[in-house]
Amino acid sequence: MKFAERLREKRRQVGLTQAAVATALEVTQPTVTRWESGVSLPDLAQVAQLAELLICNPGWLAFGEQGEDEMTTGPDNTIAFQGFPGAYSHLACRHAFPSMEVLPCPSFEDAFAAVEDGKARLAMIPIENSLGGRVADIHHLLPRSSLFIIGEHFEQVEHHLLAPKGAKLEGLKIIRSHPQGLAQCRELIRGLKVQAEVHSDTAGAARDVAEAGDRTVGALASSLAAEIYGLDILRSRVEDKIGNTTRFVIMARNRKEPDPRSGPCLTSFVFEVRSVPAALYKALGGFATNGVNIVKLESYIVDASFTVAQFYAEIEGHPADKSVDFAFDELGYFSNKLKLLGTYPQNAFRKRS
Repeated sequence: MKFAERLREKRRQVGLTQAAVATALEVTQPTVTRWESGVSLPDLAQVAQLAELLICNPGWLAFGEQGEDEMTTGPDNTIAFQGFPGAYSHLACRHAFPSMEVLPCPSFEDAFAAVEDGKARLAMIPIENSLGGRVADIHHLLPRSSLFIIGEHFEQVEHHLLAPKGAKLEGLKIIRSHPQGLAQCRELIRGLKVQAEVHSDTAGAARDVAEAGDRTVGALASSLAAEIYGLDILRSRVEDKIGNTTRFVIMARNRKEPDPRSGPCLTSFVFEVRSVPAALYKALGGFATNGVNIVKLESYIVDASFTVAQFYAEIEGHPADKSVDFAFDELGYFSNKLKLLGTYPQNAFRKRS
């Protein structure tokens, strides 16, 4: 059963009209008609809204029977990620934890909740990209979550041009992908002289192309998406710049700190400084005087008056290290809030880069 059929069937079961669904989701009725006829598909956020409105499992609505199985698989051997099957987050799960089942989630909030609610043991969450910078919303979700960071993973982004079976490069007229995917493959799009169309998800674009079966429409996505949706790879490694890498953090319900003697560690935390002159300078001074290296520091406004800043930071070291302990003691003196998000081994990728 395709998404359009699942949506149409469930809407009728709960007794809603297309107009009612459109009003609830703040879209037009023709948009809902297109979803139910298979002409177009909602993005993942809209799928989550639809599932809530239709009182059904978002995994089942988005991904069908396979997704429903993944939503209910044994949680002790399950890792959650945001996106459609075949997303780069899915690929990261496969590479980092090849023996674990995966749980695709419509949103980052759902991926966090899957671990918090015991539906999954871990979550693979993208935090930054070497070309695109930090991933939106993640640093706002981390402080509010009850989860801990227990590891990191680096996944190289390798874009492939996918199309339905039998399609040819010269026959393509449209290429769909996430905005960053399109931006990272400008030379290919310009060279083929095709129209670029934005999709909310790389794997979702691949799924749409597979369901439509139009040989004039292709997608930029992972090799895993080609495998899952039965698409041909017309050209591999089509990104303009080789080396595009996404860094993920691995989240769990329980804190799991490595032995400080086992190797280099990172510690992630968030804090808010007091609203006094030189507060940030004084708060971070302890890291300098104790020889602790700060590898990341980002600020976020967290109040409506734009006067309170929250900082996300990562340092080299373990809280058990005397130097780190002293630095945190000084940080706490000049901070209103301080929350440790986790201490975890540095990934071997850092040594290669």
